[in-house]
Amino acid sequence: MDSLKITGLTARAVNVPLQFPVRTSVGVVATSPLVLIDLHTNAGLTGRSYVFTYTPLALQATKVLVESFGSAIVGQPVAPLDIDHWFAGRLRLLGRPGLANMACAGLDMALWDALALHRGVPLVTLLGGTARPVAAYDSHSMDGIELGVSRAAAAAQAGFRAIKTKIGYATLKEDLDVLHALRESVGPDVQIMVDYNQGLTVPEAQRRIQALRDEAVAWVEEPTVQEDLAGHARLRGLGLPIQMGENWCSPMEMQRAIEAGACDLAMPDTMKIGGVTGWLRAAALAQVSGVPMSSHIFQEVSVHLLPVTPTAHWLERMDLAGPVLAQPLKFVDGNAVPADEPGTGIMWNEDAVSRWAA
Repeated sequence: MDSLKITGLTARAVNVPLQFPVRTSVGVVATSPLVLIDLHTNAGLTGRSYVFTYTPLALQATKVLVESFGSAIVGQPVAPLDIDHWFAGRLRLLGRPGLANMACAGLDMALWDALALHRGVPLVTLLGGTARPVAAYDSHSMDGIELGVSRAAAAAQAGFRAIKTKIGYATLKEDLDVLHALRESVGPDVQIMVDYNQGLTVPEAQRRIQALRDEAVAWVEEPTVQEDLAGHARLRGLGLPIQMGENWCSPMEMQRAIEAGACDLAMPDTMKIGGVTGWLRAAALAQVSGVPMSSHIFQEVSVHLLPVTPTAHWLERMDLAGPVLAQPLKFVDGNAVPADEPGTGIMWNEDAVSRWAA
């Protein structure tokens, strides 16, 4: 059989409206700026993925990088591990964190999708696992009491057994008022996670986490700047699980955080950790360290990765790409349900792509 090879790549920028803007203690993500990737092969199959740039300011620059990196691998076999190694060598002097890492990860996800399509199996099957429903939590924003209660009640009604809310309001009292309202809304059986989005100093984080100990909080996410591993390690001793990882830009950054004792739980972002290839390496680190590992956004790929993650914990439901997908990921009774078809299931709704082209 002739090897599957890359024949070209198309990248398109879209800026998709969000049903609920992502409000955090450090700023607002008002829309979902995405670079959509189509990786073409000599078998007529197209591997698809997307990257999320957080701000429209980075959209065009990321699109250009994806196109440039994609053109550099035309003619190579669809072999994600080999191409990851190839990029590691070419970019060593530049460095991989930042947009370069995001572009490489987007290509990696598309490569794995193409390979699964070529084999005629879902990505999870290609990776040696079995497609299954994956427990998900509904991820919310800094919504205040009225909207927060409405969203929490809707999530519980839909069968989600956990929700996450972003806090870090101007006062600790506001944090507690929101949590009390959410707890009253969902009852005692739905877990509530909280996310500070790196918004606190270590002393302020200590004060607030101590006050949260009686609130049945499932985890406290990124209470201070993620680079401050020593600060996170200090906060671990306050009695609540510390979650971090969405801003690790490689498995090596994850390893440094674990070695520093910075977290009880890990939440890599498929894009920032290095695509499917980076995720698999991160999952091995979590396994040997005994650290439960959840996903951060990229739910369409995460539903294939968590079943092959030995310490799999929660999938984050935050639908950033649904409006431009032909078949958005389904959630049933609080579980993400992968599509029973080859690849990751990512296909574009071309009318929507045209509507929100950037």
